[in-house]
Amino acid sequence: MEEQQYIIENQNSFELRDIFDCGQCFRWNIQEDNSYTGVFDKNVINVNKEGNKIIFKGICEKDIKPTIEFYFDLNRDYEKIKSELSKIDDNMKKSIEYGKGIRILNQDLWETIISFIISANNNIPRIKGIIERLSEKYGEKIEWNGKYYYTFPTPEQLRNVTVQEYRSLGLGFRDIRLYETTKMILDKEVDLEQMKKNKNTVEVREQLLRLSGVGPKVADCILLFSTLKRFEVFPIDVWVRRVMNDLYIKNEDETKVSKKQIEKIAVEKFGNLAGLAQQYLFYWRREA
Repeated sequence: MEEQQYIIENQNSFELRDIFDCGQCFRWNIQEDNSYTGVFDKNVINVNKEGNKIIFKGICEKDIKPTIEFYFDLNRDYEKIKSELSKIDDNMKKSIEYGKGIRILNQDLWETIISFIISANNNIPRIKGIIERLSEKYGEKIEWNGKYYYTFPTPEQLRNVTVQEYRSLGLGFRDIRLYETTKMILDKEVDLEQMKKNKNTVEVREQLLRLSGVGPKVADCILLFSTLKRFEVFPIDVWVRRVMNDLYIKNEDETKVSKKQIEKIAVEKFGNLAGLAQQYLFYWRREA
């Protein structure tokens, strides 16, 4: 595959740090020049911002333009979304000003499932390390600019991997979960292609919850951050509970704040944009 390049100019709502460090993805890494290089599908792409230009360059399996436009959700009007959310209250307005460059990526459903199973009770450097080792051992090698990169392994590529082999990659208690989930998907106990076609979010969530290692928070992350793209879901972790309590619930003991309380407020305040509201609030409170 030959190197390709694609440049866009005057693109609103596109800041590298906001997109790659807001917690939605694990295979993008900052470079010495503050650009980011990442692997998705069979593509290795470097993204750099120079003035009003965003430059995408790298090895792309298909034509780079539609690949980039889809993956980075470039055809969605984030300015309109931010304008709508900013009217809700000052907290929302401040969080959007802080994370104004966030875009929700269209990540492969299978990779998102496995990545967020790995993310459970884990920190980002460790998650990234496990995913890299998994890809290096079982994915396909791509060479670009004198470096080797590795695609995320498909279910077929993981068919014969044992629990012990997963454990050797540092997965810990998640080893059995990856093994069981891979088997369920290979055996079509949970059908990813059917899931992609199903527009009923409740039904899709129920399917995801059948997978080993997928609880409510992981299911909601998969729904929001993959190609399923369900903006109405509201993943709740420690940070989200904290920010929702600090800003809206104000319970002296945040551990007593229930998921139902938070979800009720999310639905009432943010409606079908709850997932995006969550990203702005989470990123603002965690980073700022």
